Order: sequence, then C-alpha cells, then structure tokens
Amino acid sequence: MKMNFCSAFFFLLVSLYPLPQILAKESNGHISVVILGATGDLARKYLWQGFFHHYMEQVASGNSFSFYGGALAEADQGNPALFEILKGLRCPSDVDQQKCALLKEQFLKLSQYRQLRTAEQYSALHEEINTQLKQEELVEAGRLFYLSVPAFAYVEIAERINSSCRPTTGGWLRVVLEKPFGHDYDSAQSLAMDLDKFLRKDEMYRIDHYLGKQAVAQILPFRHENAKLLYPLWNQHHVEKVEIVLKETLDVKGRAQFYNQYGVIQDVIQNHLTEILMLIAMEIPYNANDPQEVLGKKLKLYTNLQDLSRRSAVVGQYQNFNSEVKAELNKTVDYVSNTATFAGVAVYIENVQWDGVPFLLTSGKSLDERVGYARIVFRNPTFCVQNEEAMHCKLRQVIFYFGHGSLQYPAILVSKSLFKPILPSGWKEVTEYPELTLLGQPLSEYYIYTPVTQSEPYTILISLIFQGKHDSFVSTENLLASWKFWSPLLHSLSLHMPRLYPGGNDNNNFLDFELKGRELSFIQEPVVISSNIQDEISVDSFQITQGKYRQNEMVSAWAEELISRLSADLQKVAEESVRNSGQFHMALSGGSTPIALFQRLALHHYTFPWKKTHFWMVDERCVPLDDPGSNFKTLHDYLLQYIKVPYYNIHPMPVYLNQRLCVEEDSGAEAYEKEILKLVNDTSFDFILLGVGDDGHTASLFRNSKFEMHKDKLVALTESPSKPHQRMSLTFSAINKAKNVAVLITGKAKHEMITQLSRVKDDAKKWPITAVKPTSGKLIWYIDYDALLG
Repeated sequence: MKMNFCSAFFFLLVSLYPLPQILAKESNGHISVVILGATGDLARKYLWQGFFHHYMEQVASGNSFSFYGGALAEADQGNPALFEILKGLRCPSDVDQQKCALLKEQFLKLSQYRQLRTAEQYSALHEEINTQLKQEELVEAGRLFYLSVPAFAYVEIAERINSSCRPTTGGWLRVVLEKPFGHDYDSAQSLAMDLDKFLRKDEMYRIDHYLGKQAVAQILPFRHENAKLLYPLWNQHHVEKVEIVLKETLDVKGRAQFYNQYGVIQDVIQNHLTEILMLIAMEIPYNANDPQEVLGKKLKLYTNLQDLSRRSAVVGQYQNFNSEVKAELNKTVDYVSNTATFAGVAVYIENVQWDGVPFLLTSGKSLDERVGYARIVFRNPTFCVQNEEAMHCKLRQVIFYFGHGSLQYPAILVSKSLFKPILPSGWKEVTEYPELTLLGQPLSEYYIYTPVTQSEPYTILISLIFQGKHDSFVSTENLLASWKFWSPLLHSLSLHMPRLYPGGNDNNNFLDFELKGRELSFIQEPVVISSNIQDEISVDSFQITQGKYRQNEMVSAWAEELISRLSADLQKVAEESVRNSGQFHMALSGGSTPIALFQRLALHHYTFPWKKTHFWMVDERCVPLDDPGSNFKTLHDYLLQYIKVPYYNIHPMPVYLNQRLCVEEDSGAEAYEKEILKLVNDTSFDFILLGVGDDGHTASLFRNSKFEMHKDKLVALTESPSKPHQRMSLTFSAINKAKNVAVLITGKAKHEMITQLSRVKDDAKKWPITAVKPTSGKLIWYIDYDALLG
C-alpha cells in the first residue's frame, strides 16, 4: 500500500487514540459526503458543524472520509465562501485545544468545493470519487448526499445522483432531504412519487430536526420507562389538555420568499409540532427502535384525528410582515399577503384514550420570547379546604422543555405533586436552580432532568444517518398522513385574512385565545378607532375602522372581526328591543354570507334573549324548506338547531302550500304579510339583515323588476334571473320601515361591485340596493377589508 495523506494522518492519531482501537477498525471503508447548498444559511449554521462533530467522533472508527461542498456558484466564488464556514468550526468544550486544532486541520484538508449545476458536473464528481478510491486503494463504504436546497430541485438532483453518482462497488447510498416536503397533500404526494423513480425508500432520509432535539427524542423512552406510573394517568380521565408550543422572537427578514409561500402552519406546525403530538399521544411501541412499528403506531393515530374546520384555528400576522414581503420580493404598493405568521390550532383525537382532550398546537414569529415545549396538564382531583400551598394541591404537569426561554437548557420537568419519575438514561437530575417560575410553578416544585451532555439536533441526526437508522426520520407514509390531515384547514385558511398583531412585547394579550366547545377564538376584541372612508385604510391595520359609505355609517374590518362586531351590535339591539317592548323581531336574508354570523351567534352569544326573539325571513327560494337551497334550511342548520327558541317564534316563508311551490293563487305572500301585521308592531322590524349580489340586487329584489307594483305590499313573489327563478321576498316598503337595517358584504369577489356602488346615484332599476333607505330607522354597512380594498 502506498503512502497517502490519509495514511500519514493515521500515524498522527496514535498519539491521540489507543493503537489497538484504530487497527481493529481500520478496514471499515471510505465514505464520501456531498452537501448540496453547502454555502447556504443552514449549512453554515448547522450542517458543517454537525459533520465535523461526527468526524471527530468517528475518526478512529476505521472509516475514512471525503467531504464535498456542492453549490451552483463557480469555484472562484464557492471556495472562499466554504473556507470561511470551515474556519468557524468549533470543538466541544471537553476536547483539548491541541487535539481540536489537529482534527480541524485534517477536516479542512478532507473538504473541498465543487460546482454542481449540470449533469456533467455530477458525472465528474463520480469519476473523482472513483479515482480517489482507486489511487488510495480504499474500499467504498457508501455515499451520503445532503440536499440543503429548495424542494423544487430535489427531483432533478435525485435523477442525477441515480444516473451518475451511485456507488459502483456495492456501497450504500443515503440521500437526506430537508423540509419543506411539499406545501399540501397533492404536492407532497407528487414529490414523493417523483423521488421514488430514482431512489429507494431505504435510501431517503427526510429530516425533521425537531426529532433530534434531546427533549423530543426522550418522549417515547420517558413514557416507556415510566409506563407503570403513567399508564393510569395518560388518558382523557386525567389529562386536562396538552400544549405544544414553539415561540420565536425573529421576523422573516431574509426568508420572506419562503415564508410568504408557506406560512407558520406549513413551516413548523404540520411537521415539528405534529410529530411531537404523535410521540405524546401514540400507543407506546414494543420496540421504539423499530421504524416500522413506530410508523404503524403513528399511522393508527392519524386515522383517529378529528377533521379540522376553519374554527379549529386562530391565525395572525405581525404588522410589519406585509411591508417586509413587499420590500424583499419587490411587490407592488397595493400588494396584500394573507400568510399567517401566528397560529393556534385545537386538535382532537377520537379514540377511547384521548376523546375530549384538546391538543393545542401554537407557534408564531415576532412574539415575546424564543421558547419551545410540550406540556401535559393533568386534572387535580384534590380539593384543599385550608392549606392550598400543600404539595398535593399544586399544579400537576409533565413538561418536555426543548430549550431557550427562561430555563435555557433542554429538560424534562415533572410536578412533585404528580410522581418522581425514573431517571432517563444519559440524563442527570438538576438539584440547583435559580428562583424561577416556569409555566405556573416555581422550579422547586418540579423534579428536573437534563442531558449529561447537550448536543445539537443536527449533530445527533447526522450520526443516525451514518448508522442507517430510520426511526428518527419522516417516512413517505407518515408525511402523506400528516399532509392529508392538515391540507383541508390550509385550504380554508387561504381565503381568510389573519388577525394582525403589533409584534414582540407590544402584543400583550392580543393573541390570547380560548376554547369554546371545540372551537377556538381570540379572547380580545379589536380596538375601535374612528376614520373616514376617504382616508387611506392601512391593510396592515388590525383595528376595526368606522367611516361613511353612500352617506350612511360603515363598519369595516377583516372578516372575523367584522362578524364579531356585527353579532355584538345585533345583541345590543335585541336587548334594547326586549327592554322596550318585550319582543325582538328580526328578518334574516339567505345565501352564504350570513353563515359566519349564524355560527358566531350560536357559539358565543349565550346571553342573547333567544326566548324573546322572533325569526323572520327576508326572502326565500321557491323550494321545499328541507331543500339544500332553502334559506330557511341554512338558518336552521347553522343557528336554530343550536339555540333554545320557542317554535312559535320561528316564521319561515310559506313557499310550499297545497303541495305546490309559490303559486300565486295560494296567496302565500299575502299569508306572510298578514302574519307580520299581526305580530310585528307597526310592521316595523327591529332588525333586518341584508346582503348584496354581484349585480346589486338585495333580498330577492332584482334588476329591472316592477317595484312600483309592490308599493302597498310587505311581501311579494318575485322572479330571479338565476335558478330557481321563483322567489318570495320582503318588499322595499317592509325593509324601509325597519328600525335597524344592516347590509353585510364580504369577500374579494364583491370588491368591484362595492367600488361601482360607491360611485352610482340612486337607481333601483339598475342597483336595487340603492332603494334601501329606512324611513326613520338606521342603515349600517358592514364591509370586510377584502370587499372594500380588494
């Protein structure tokens, strides 16, 4: 064997490691490591450091190494960039300086930059690796490719690796893929299918660096070691809630292009926090080191997750995000992003163990502190009559603390009021700690454990990749199950503007949210300020704006805040009417626009005077009342079935008489008018809710109708230009007698209509809504920012 640089370095190791240990491991083979995106932010902060640490640990194992930093830049740019990164590598504090300097020098000599842009350059790299193996008479153990590049490049790189860079002598191939793995179920499935064409499943390592965090990696072992203590408690009967939290103080500067495309749920909740939920809630596998058994338990749990609805989440966006995106991506002045930078999501599991227990997943940018933890809060059945400071009266919780925050180090904390856990392997008990309160308890009230040696997640996961272990990585099946669960919520949120928040400490309790039933809502109402419609309305404002529209009062906000305000105003009117007359009569229009209002009233207005409220219809399609197109059915399905109201207070329009629909001879309109005359004082409704169609119609009063024929009527049969053509509707005479009329308009699709309507004169033939002019009552326009600003 001829002398080469690696052989020469072998003799230097004798002074650092026992010779028998080196000789025993000398023939394990050569490993080539290729880092794609080698000069990027992730590689600079974590990857090179992780590979260097692994090299330090394995230098005496008998493997030899070569490290290639690959990127798109030419060598004259890439070489100095890589050298600057390698110069900054650090050794652990327990390694003496002489050994560190020697190992670092050798690592630098084994590392080199390669431009990897074309198929020919990948082929050239393959030839170079083979030449080195031949010249130095090395046996190839394997090749590791780490793809720290955008996901759109994965398939092309995988194809090139497969066609020209595979080991030729039986060595293994391992390809590491960084998130994001798609942006929803369809894109993730498509990406997985494309990668399967070039790489076997056992060759792919989808990395989620949170699975390398020491506190996260300890969740299953902790549950297994303490199974006897936890088994009676780890269920719906004893767990009050589970919180999985990742808070960040940073904004997205420098990452605006990525973040604006994905947002907080795709960035961290769909992957990091969901994986942690799985580890907490899944059945304990018999063998936690068997990736197939672990996967089976996770997939079983995914099938038990309750589907998410729009009301399962609250979302926010820090106030400067939109301006940062516009500046970094050169967007136009009027650009508005609806990407969420904060989210809280309530996840429920429909099985015997966890039924009814909320798993609250929360993450956000520009918050008050950087911290991450998973917290299992147990119910305390003890009632303390006198001494509430006794230990058995205290909070009962288990916390997996990922790091940062006030504690600063990874830890497992168990309330002393719960039990004393078995010491995790490789961890030590903390007996000295500052006077600090953590999540509601002083540190003195916890048993606290922390790793004997702290390690970076990437260092841990890189070591596992070299060992060929898949149990801490995300399989295709697991990935697709997660996206299948999250994609419906993401699609529904894509049409929703997040609540804007100031950022940092100024947030105060503005982002605090609460559970009502199984739905989430922010607890704090937005601040109300006065403005004028002619003033510039900032799209970054998180406030409700009041102004004028068509000479009448207007309230505008993002949709969620607008509905909240409308429902609050409606309740005030109802309470005042009941105080004055003992009854509240309101008429409600149909369509999809008021559904959000109905849901808000059903879920949040428990003190509404429902028993004194009479429900009337503004208009109705001439279909059976149980038909999906019926306005009354919408009212019933989203509101009436959830509240207690006397049946005789519900007044659907009589469109179905004598086993036929809206036949004039059946006098259905006249019958409804008589009922109004009998029950509604002076035929003046206390409140009428209207919408506006794209063509300017309101109720079922359409363009070019002969409104003069309705002059002396309260109710009339009308014709719609769209099916079903026949309708029944309150007339303008009835509407304009009302004490309060609200016009609710939401959605970007209504922006053009709103703009035109703001400019036209009153013309009922072309714009029926302009005929709404309460004689002695009040008209208020409720318009969301999507409709108002576009």
